[in-house]
Formats: sequence, C-alpha cells, structure tokens
Amino acid sequence: MNSFSFVPHLAQLKKLSWPLLLNIVALACFGFAALYSAGGMSMDPWAGRQMLRFVVGLGLMTVVAITDMRVWQQLAYPFYLASLVMLVLVDAFGIIGMGAQRWLKLGPIQVQPSELMKIAIVMALARYFAPLSTTEVWQIRRLIIPIALILAPALLTAAQPDLGGALMLMAVGGVLLMVIGVRWWKFGVVLAGVAAALPIAWFSLHDYQKKRLTTFLDPEADPLGAGYHITQSKIALGSGGIMGKGLGQGSQSYLDFLPEKHTDFIFTMVGEEMGLIGGLLVLGLYTLLSLQCCMIGMRSHNHYGRLVAVGIGATCFLYLFINTGMVMGILPVVGEPLPLLSYGGTAMLTMLIALGMVQNVKVYQDLR
Repeated sequence: MNSFSFVPHLAQLKKLSWPLLLNIVALACFGFAALYSAGGMSMDPWAGRQMLRFVVGLGLMTVVAITDMRVWQQLAYPFYLASLVMLVLVDAFGIIGMGAQRWLKLGPIQVQPSELMKIAIVMALARYFAPLSTTEVWQIRRLIIPIALILAPALLTAAQPDLGGALMLMAVGGVLLMVIGVRWWKFGVVLAGVAAALPIAWFSLHDYQKKRLTTFLDPEADPLGAGYHITQSKIALGSGGIMGKGLGQGSQSYLDFLPEKHTDFIFTMVGEEMGLIGGLLVLGLYTLLSLQCCMIGMRSHNHYGRLVAVGIGATCFLYLFINTGMVMGILPVVGEPLPLLSYGGTAMLTMLIALGMVQNVKVYQDLR
C-alpha cells in the first residue's frame, strides 16, 4: 500500500457530494422543526441542543470526508475493537435509563456504544472482504471471522437489553454479506437455524420484550398498558390528514398523549403536525439518502470504499424501515431512533460520521 498522510486535505473539499450534503441538511431541518414543536414551540430543551450537535457533527463529517481513505481502512479493526470494548464496559459500568443499560459515561458526555458499532461493523467487514476474490468469498471457512464480528457485538447489545439494536447489527452485517456475494443458500441455512432456535430465544426474552411482541400482534388487547405507545402513535398519524395540524397544534403530541415524541416516535410527530405530505417528504429524503450512498459506492474504483458506502446506505434504509414500521404498527416496538430527526447525541454524531465515510468514498473514488 502506498504511503499516505493522516492530515486532512482541504483541497479535497471541492470533491464533496453537495446533493448528499443538501439532503442531510434537509432531513435535519425536519428534525429541528419537530423538536421545536415537541418542546412547546421553544428551542429548549431539545431543538437548540440538537442544532449544536448537528453543527459539531458537520465538522466531524467534513474532517472524515477529506482524510485519506486508507487512514480509515487502517483504523477499521482498531475502531471495531474499541467499540466492542465499550460494549463490554457498558455491562459493568453503564448508565441505566428507561429500563436498559445502554450508555457509557466518558467524562462530560454519554455515549451509546451500540450506535458506534453500527459504523464499526461496516468498516471491519469491508476491510476483511476488500482483498478477497469472489472465489474466496464463497469458501465457508472465510465466513467464520465475519460471522464472529457480527455475533459478538449483537450478543453484547442484546444483553443490555437492547433487542432492537442487536437485530439492527445483525441486519447490517447480513446486508454486507449479501453485497459481497455470499451464496444465498448459506443465508437459507442460517435462517433455518434461527427459526429452529426461536422457541429457545422466546424463553430467554425479558417479560417486557415478550409483551412487546404479543402487543404487536394485538395492540388493542391492552390499549392503556403495553399497547399504549402504538395506539397513540396510530391515532396521531391518522389525525394529521393530508396537510397536518401545524407545528405545535398536534393534540396527541402537544398534550403528551404520545410517549417518547422527541426520540423513537418523532416520525409520528411529523405525520401529525406536517401531515401525509410531510411524512412522504421525510420518507422520500431518507430513501434518497440511502440511494445516494449506494450510488457513490457503485461509482468507486476502490473495493473497500464501495463496500463501506453501500453498507452505510443499507444502514440508513434499515433505520428508516424499522423506525417507521414501528410507529405505524407494522413492526414491534423495538426502540430504534431515526437519526438526523430523533433527539440524541450519539445517534446524530454517529450518523454524520458514517455519512462522512460515504463522502470520503466520493472524494477518493479514483483511489485503487
């Protein structure tokens, strides 16, 4: 590998994907508006802080984008290992919130390692597969390490307990394996094994996790208990109509009928106050974001960069699918945010760093 510098190259700024950047800003503005409304038409306590995080995140995204891609390729395994260590430390020293131990306090800030791992796993798998030929990828022995890279953080995340985060990590890893060209019959074998293990997995779930799954099948069975979240979410989405009720006018959200309106259920707020049109715009922008990432990856001449960009694009789409499916009642409530819109420092900064990686692939697309 040729020598490279760890110092960012400012001259590379002109190679950034400006359409991707505009899309990022547009999605963030939807989030700012929803958080402003959720705070009672006030910048406090959420919108102002989220804007500050976004500005910091844009700075980090730019630094990541203009740093030589080979730097990030070399740091892929160390970053993965650091994220894995933080997941282990969460079990011992993590901060408990909303019934789960998912956050680690690092000085003045709180970090959710499972969010960092969503980038780390893409980078680590991309580095592992980048030098392999198609024939080597097809060899079963070559899949032992990638499967371990996926399962280790997934099991640690599930133990927090964060079932949604664990499933997200496995889904991201699975998409990367599909992109790299792993034979479909191998996925069939894995799925068959998962299906066979479901009865055992059911008995290992916490009571509230079992309740979420049974509530998903029949939310009306306990509308004031386990089914409360999804029932209120559906009411809010339906009451928004075509044009929405306007910022600060959503009865479900403004009168606090809707739980977690600034985090997991922020899309519901968009639907109630900005209507079907606002919801479709968010869905369209997020889908476009995923496609932009994948297109940047497909145009790259660097195999590592191609895998990173497509993996992050798939991650964006999974976030959208899981979060919106959850608030619409077509998926169980698993507590996954919608980054760039949902309030949360780690999710916001992690997504912007990930998109910085995509910009990096665009900047260095001719690197071989």
